[in-house]
Amino acid sequence: MRRLWLAALVVAVASGPLRADERLKVVASFSILADFVKNVGGDKVDVTTLVGPNGDVHVYTPTPADARKIASAGLIVVNGLGLEGWLPRLVQSSGSKAATIIASGGIEPLKSDSETDPHAWQSVANAKIYVANIRDALLAADAVDADTFRKNAEAYLARLDALDAEVRAAVANIPPERRKVISTHRAFGYFAAAYGIAFIAPQGVSTDTEPSARDVAAIIGEIRAARIPALFLENLSDPRLIDRMAAETGAKVGGTLYSDSLTGEKGAVPTYIDLVRHNIRALGSALSG
Repeated sequence: MRRLWLAALVVAVASGPLRADERLKVVASFSILADFVKNVGGDKVDVTTLVGPNGDVHVYTPTPADARKIASAGLIVVNGLGLEGWLPRLVQSSGSKAATIIASGGIEPLKSDSETDPHAWQSVANAKIYVANIRDALLAADAVDADTFRKNAEAYLARLDALDAEVRAAVANIPPERRKVISTHRAFGYFAAAYGIAFIAPQGVSTDTEPSARDVAAIIGEIRAARIPALFLENLSDPRLIDRMAAETGAKVGGTLYSDSLTGEKGAVPTYIDLVRHNIRALGSALSG
């Protein structure tokens, strides 16, 4: 069934098959997807990212340079689930005939206040689905390098299995009554569903929403009533609201979580695996008591 679904999403690359010495040009909508593509494609792909490190994909404004990147691509990798609302018009204006793969395809989406939560990569099990979809898209676009893509994907999927076990072991060390935190926006629903840590956020699933005074007051009340032990900043969000809630409740700020973007190579989370490890260590440190 998933093969049929993939075939419906991936259209043939107009430029035809690649030469043996030619690298497939792949455009990823944002940095986390680009990391998945690099791990599967290795040195057989040339990956370009539209929303780069420390960029907010929710509110991104495309540039003419982005249209040129899309126009020259052989494969376009997007998240879907409503994350990149600006992308369809960009692809249309570029005139691109490249294949497009929705990397989250096959994942059961979560809803938050009737909105689809696009942050499916926050569950490592879902990340494995992303990687399998990307692998199959690369195989469809570049059969010459199929063995490389399969081997790279197999190795990376094994690393993700180990990462998932690492997260579960870390959560097991957190007392059940302390597995609840405040974050800036609702980016961790899939993490919560997979690993059993409750996240409450004043902002919706997109960073372009503004919480109302009533919402903030309700969360402050919940922090006090439920004795929520920690609040977390997010790398792409204004810290003032979290700082205010911490000051009014006495809850501590447990650090920064990374939700929608990687950092540059010299930053704290240059890869997806680094992102997940950073987050679970920050959560474990703040919640273990």
